[in-house]
Amino acid sequence: MEEALQRRVQRYGWDKAAQYYETLWQQQLKPAHNSMFALAQISVGEKIIDTACGTGLISFRALEATGVDGYVLGTDISDKMIELCMQVAKMNKSENCRFERMDAELLVAGDGEFDVSLCALGLMYMPNPVRALQEMFRVIKHGGRCVVSVWGKRPHCGWASIFEIVDKRVTSEVCPMFFNLGNDGMLERSMKMAGFSDIVLEKINTHLQYKSAEEACAAAFEGGPVALAYHKFSDVVKKEVCEEYLQSIEAYKHENGYTIPGEFVIGKGSR
Repeated sequence: MEEALQRRVQRYGWDKAAQYYETLWQQQLKPAHNSMFALAQISVGEKIIDTACGTGLISFRALEATGVDGYVLGTDISDKMIELCMQVAKMNKSENCRFERMDAELLVAGDGEFDVSLCALGLMYMPNPVRALQEMFRVIKHGGRCVVSVWGKRPHCGWASIFEIVDKRVTSEVCPMFFNLGNDGMLERSMKMAGFSDIVLEKINTHLQYKSAEEACAAAFEGGPVALAYHKFSDVVKKEVCEEYLQSIEAYKHENGYTIPGEFVIGKGSR
């Protein structure tokens, strides 16, 4: 997919997903977030940049860790995601944070401005992940650290069929290289190419829990990476893709809903 088109798909897709994202994904992503914070070891007073911040799940947790003397900048390609973050910051009267719509591959920040760079499950959507990692490298100080997470291998993620199901009904792939960074060695190689050293990797096997077929479909199609395509479908096609998706996850169904396997890969690098 042409890079400018991919950015537009992500920007407007996540605008569509913004209102559903936190409700449907916060608990599902918690294992990855917990691992990231264990590796990041954020200290009081540090300056942090959270790239692809979404609704601020990582940003506000980082803000709490760095305290009143620290600072957090959250960036995302989606206007709606940034709006939600700003609303939460205003509601909580958080003054030592800022949220801006920004391209991850061209961060509007000075060289060596931050102590820590974070990116939770955002690299998979970027046209050039290495370029984004180079930007994360550039904006941290010497001795600073970067912690990122991505989804693991495609066969280890039981919900992966959503891409094939949607791609059959659109003219171009939605996320053509989504699982690439989760393959063996790819995240480490990409971080090395971006300049990072002392790279540490962790893999986490997890399960996504959904109480019903409706909740599983909402997470897959309304609150995630295929939201833009899904919202353009007719009601008939929406019903078709949901039925096809539920067939693909039938093996993970139980009387209380669905328990779908997933995998995260977490990487930490230093400058």
